[in-house]
Order: sequence, then C-alpha cells, then structure tokens
Amino acid sequence: MTAVRTLLCCLLGLAAGAARAEPPVTALPPAQAAPRHVMELDTARSRLGFEIRTRLGQRIEGVFPRFEGRIDVLADGRHQVHLRMFTGYVEIPGKDRYTGWMRGEEFFDAGRYPVVEFDSVPYDPQLVEKGGGIHGRLILRGVSHPETLQVEPASCPRAGYDCDVVSRGTVQRGRYGMDSWQLALSDRVTFVLRARLNEALKP
Repeated sequence: MTAVRTLLCCLLGLAAGAARAEPPVTALPPAQAAPRHVMELDTARSRLGFEIRTRLGQRIEGVFPRFEGRIDVLADGRHQVHLRMFTGYVEIPGKDRYTGWMRGEEFFDAGRYPVVEFDSVPYDPQLVEKGGGIHGRLILRGVSHPETLQVEPASCPRAGYDCDVVSRGTVQRGRYGMDSWQLALSDRVTFVLRARLNEALKP
C-alpha cells in the first residue's frame, strides 16, 4: 500500500511539473472578415512613382511601370487599401544609369526584394473626398514600419473614376537600409500615387 501511495505521489508531481512547463494558451486574433466588395486599381490609367531630391535641391523622379492595387470594401462600410510595387521594373525615365542604381542593392535591391507592399488599416471612405491621412504598414527591403499616405481632397464628385485620387507618402530611406549616398541624396523618399479605379465592383 505504501508503494502504491508513493507511486501516486510521483505521478502527481510529474503532472504538476508538466503543467507548469506548458506555456499559457493564447487566443489567436480574430480572422479578418472577407470584404463585401473589391475595387481594383485601373493600372492603365493610374500612375505610381517616387521622388527624391539631391542635396543641391535637384528633384529625381522615378516610376513603377508595374504595380497592382485594390481597395477592399468591408462589411461595416470602411475601406482598406493594398498596394504592391515591383522593383525589378522601376525606372528613372531617360536616365539608364540612375535606373540601374535604383534597382541595385544600394537602393531597392530588386534581386532580393522584388516587391514593395503597403497595407492600410481600415478607414472612412469620406476621407477620400475631404483629404487626410491613411495609416498603414509599409514593407520595403524586408523591413516593416508604420507609414501614412496623405490624400489630397477630391477634385471631382466621383474621385477615382472621373479624376485621380492623389496621395503621397514620405519615408526615411535609412530606416529601410537604403542608407547609401547620404552625402549626395536626401534621406526622404516620397511615393506618389495617382489612382483610378475600374468601374465594376467585384463581389
């Protein structure tokens, strides 16, 4: 009988130790509900580029000839924007040497990081009419930081269809490992989006 009690005590002690060793169960965050509608960017009529200035004040303008984007219309009526820019196609029009440098490892490093992504938090669609900031997260060269797109007030009643929705977002390139040429170029890079939407909503 004594042996049985001893065995039971050992087993209970092992069970208690295992319970203490197990990490607490953490609930997973709720899954994002599927959007009610999806509005695709009309990439033929939209323009996505960037600007950077030299230390002497000269403005260098680049473009992303290949990009994609969409706006999710959520069940509660808010919108959420998603953008993808493909760095292997980035160019400085008319300046082949600058284009090669922008695609190279000292800037966008297209070989290792072929996509720049921006995903916003949900926002009120009236922001597009009045102007304001759309907050989100930028992933550039594998580094992620919160950033803000500043949207200009709409210039027509059907912004995105009859006129561009213009937004700008300025980032510090050094935060993303793009810290070469600091003596020649400003640390600030401004992304500029002039967006048009396809007419049809996708269910």
